[in-house]
Amino acid sequence: MSIRKRLSQEESRTVALEAARALLIELGPQAVTLKAVAARIGRTHANLLHHFGSAAGLQKALAEHLAITICATVEEAVLASRKGEGSAREVVDLAFDAFDKEGGGALASWMLMNGNEDALDPLVSAINDLVQDLDEFGSGQMRGVAHALCLMAMGDALLGGALAHSLKLPRTTARDIAEAMLVDQAVKAGLAPARSEDGQPS
Repeated sequence: MSIRKRLSQEESRTVALEAARALLIELGPQAVTLKAVAARIGRTHANLLHHFGSAAGLQKALAEHLAITICATVEEAVLASRKGEGSAREVVDLAFDAFDKEGGGALASWMLMNGNEDALDPLVSAINDLVQDLDEFGSGQMRGVAHALCLMAMGDALLGGALAHSLKLPRTTARDIAEAMLVDQAVKAGLAPARSEDGQPS
């Protein structure tokens, strides 16, 4: 089916954002331009300009698109974990992969370097919504965990490999620590059973 079929504005925007996401993952944030996205989906530069206004607008929309889809996936994993159908590690891996393999960390740093100071607004907003949804008792216990998890994931995406190599640590060290933190907080919040020294539920 040709990409040139008549799409609604929302559908056309979504197709463009998915193409931008693919470019981000394949080639890095510097490749996410109106011209490159337009070429990938068979549209004109003017068409993309109509939807996003500028390259910075495209990148900000991509950041929002990534944040919403990633947070929705993380929320599903957290809720599954609470039901015993998933694990804290799955939640951690999703968060870390969002900043690393999905390009979220590189995109955010690229936008900030280019003067787009509100680049992180969509991500911060989506994470806030996620925490509100998961903080079922209104105690605010998830806030600190979400804050630390996102900072760790962002830092690991940008420096984790080089730093782990320099310190002669396993590449998964930051993820391991984040997992332990998440499990500990879940126990404190009464959302998971306490574990004995061998890691089994006590």
